[in-house]
Amino acid sequence: MANARRELPGAARLVLDIEDRPGPPQLRFEATGNGRLTAIRQGERPVLLGALTGDGCCHDLHLHRLDGYRSPLPPIESARMRSEVNWVHQYARWLEASGQGPWYDGRWELSPRTVFEPAVWTADFVRDWPGGLLELYCGGGWHGILPLRRLCEPDAARVKAYRKHVRDGTLAPVLLWWAPSLDGWLILDGHDRAVAALAEGRTPPCVVLTRLRDEELWRRDAEEMTEGHRRRMERLAARPATPGTERQRAAMEQGYGRALADLPYEPSGIRTWPLPGGAPAWRALARAAMFQFPGD
Repeated sequence: MANARRELPGAARLVLDIEDRPGPPQLRFEATGNGRLTAIRQGERPVLLGALTGDGCCHDLHLHRLDGYRSPLPPIESARMRSEVNWVHQYARWLEASGQGPWYDGRWELSPRTVFEPAVWTADFVRDWPGGLLELYCGGGWHGILPLRRLCEPDAARVKAYRKHVRDGTLAPVLLWWAPSLDGWLILDGHDRAVAALAEGRTPPCVVLTRLRDEELWRRDAEEMTEGHRRRMERLAARPATPGTERQRAAMEQGYGRALADLPYEPSGIRTWPLPGGAPAWRALARAAMFQFPGD
């Protein structure tokens, strides 16, 4: 089990400083040297293959997912969902004990989320299996949800049981992993719960796992921000005092305070490990997958 020092920035979210897990984690991103061929691997098993095409700020990521993904959380019983549970803390405990998740050394945040942009769970929710195409842009691209296993049908028995929890307001949240390189989220746990919520016309309740910037990085930025704020306030103080300059001073102080408070909780990129065997190994995996799914 990893050592985790907990920070408590608010009642709803939890920040953990993971130690003694230098990586690579069981669930990890891998890529070839030029980054054009990518994979997600869980243990020794690849669960996703990706190939990047395009240039500049416009890229298409062609995906092929493979069977075998395992959730880092244990099955959640119906009785537990109907009990009083702090899901953020419960998921943190399960992730700490699990050997199947994406954690490696650094700061990670778990936070609840119930509101998303309109297209996230509709047009940008990848329902097709096993293939997929993500359009990525420098200025903000795909911003959707990618399942790591095949979705069940809304009328499947398991999904029907979850749909009752949706109607009762007792559905356990879906666990998402924010992946900045994809500009979107991966479903780590709760595929069937997500289908159940959507079948009932609801946005699935979620807990989002996010890798945060390391402390030395945000403290460096905080020092630079503080110095810039000091210079701006000195220039403002040199002007004649008027009601307008007072309002500007108050607004600048307020903006500085908000920006400084947000710095420790800004997302960081997810580390990518070298893909074992490089491009030849990736192509061998892709050939095997295309043989299994020739129409993909």
